[in-house]
Amino acid sequence: MMDITALVIWLVMGIAAGWLASLVMGGGGLIRYLISGVIGSVVGSYLFGLLGISLPIDNVWINHILVSAAGAVIVIAVARMLA
Repeated sequence: MMDITALVIWLVMGIAAGWLASLVMGGGGLIRYLISGVIGSVVGSYLFGLLGISLPIDNVWINHILVSAAGAVIVIAVARMLA
């Protein structure tokens, strides 16, 4: 079970990743940042692991946010193609 601190960190990282993705793709809003960042985290982690991609960044937090943002960009692009 996730404690409140872990949940807050997870949400803040999702918002940061969604915000970075919005800089690339456009759009905005706190809820949209959160949703795209959290879904992007799952997609980015899966794709980077599947493809064997590893970012050369020593900071785990920054690495995770960038992978999540990349996943969020992919999620937003696919959503726009389907819409």
